[in-house]
Amino acid sequence: MRVPNENSALLVVDVQNDFCAPEGLMGRFGADLSQVDPAIERIERLIEAAHAAAVPVVFVRLVTAPHTDSKAMLAWYARQGADASGAAVCRAATPGANFYKLYPGERDYVVDKQRYSAFIGTNLELVLRGLGVDKLVVTGVTTECCVESTVRDGFMLDYETFVITDACAAYEPELHDMSLRLMALNFASLAETEDVLRDWAAGKGETG
Repeated sequence: MRVPNENSALLVVDVQNDFCAPEGLMGRFGADLSQVDPAIERIERLIEAAHAAAVPVVFVRLVTAPHTDSKAMLAWYARQGADASGAAVCRAATPGANFYKLYPGERDYVVDKQRYSAFIGTNLELVLRGLGVDKLVVTGVTTECCVESTVRDGFMLDYETFVITDACAAYEPELHDMSLRLMALNFASLAETEDVLRDWAAGKGETG
């Protein structure tokens, strides 16, 4: 299998302070962030390779507000006996919503979302169609939540999806591995960063 650069876009999902920084919300909640920075270092290399290979880079970020909070999610929190303040992640105009370590350049695109999936209620598909993209190379956090939700929806919308296993991260290794297994079973091709760097450097545009 080759990871194509032609008609592809690199998606960088939710690399934001609240999800990735020690002082962010998840860090303060005690989440294990040990896998996050290594994945982000690889994403940085992939962004550089994408720019060199003329692959569009789309930064996807969660930006929430009380009036866009999911009623279903709030009800789910309540049923679990959890504090609904968990919905207050990446609040608009707070440091938690800011990008973490990686920042869009002038040639990159930014898509804001309010749900797990980058496709729900956003302009992502309009951006991709305008760029002539029909293949998605997906990275980010967390593997089993926003990455997988985006990959599922992308595949249902007829995008070929490639998940870069070592450029995604979860707070629990078991969840990361399980999510990758499910995606590979049903709707995604898996690759590692070095595979992408090699293929894009060679300018390969085939998936065979």
